[in-house]
Amino acid sequence: MAGTGGDPRLRPLRALAFLLLLAAPAVLAKSRIPISDNEIRQKKSECYADVESGLWGWQCKSSMIAKENCALKCLSPTCYEIVYESDPLEEGEKDYTRGQEYKYCMHKLSLGESLEGIRGSFD
Repeated sequence: MAGTGGDPRLRPLRALAFLLLLAAPAVLAKSRIPISDNEIRQKKSECYADVESGLWGWQCKSSMIAKENCALKCLSPTCYEIVYESDPLEEGEKDYTRGQEYKYCMHKLSLGESLEGIRGSFD
């Protein structure tokens, strides 16, 4: 049977495997679902619990804003670094623009997209 392609009973299986390999990238690309606002809220709540339990150290429990900065860092260290690390939130500060940038970063991160241009995208 040399040169005939092997066992003819396996040809349909080989054809199916080949088609699956061709279709896999398209299926994987469509299966990516961005993180939802509800998932973000749930994970942030878990981060607050970790901060409260002391897992992030005493400095994270020293004030409400310290707790918020630590929860944001817990939620996404990468997005925290991009949006807040150079200028952390301060007492009494409500920065809706950076909040939107942070959320946008998390959505892009969950999709595996580039994080270029996050900072300043909502100015």
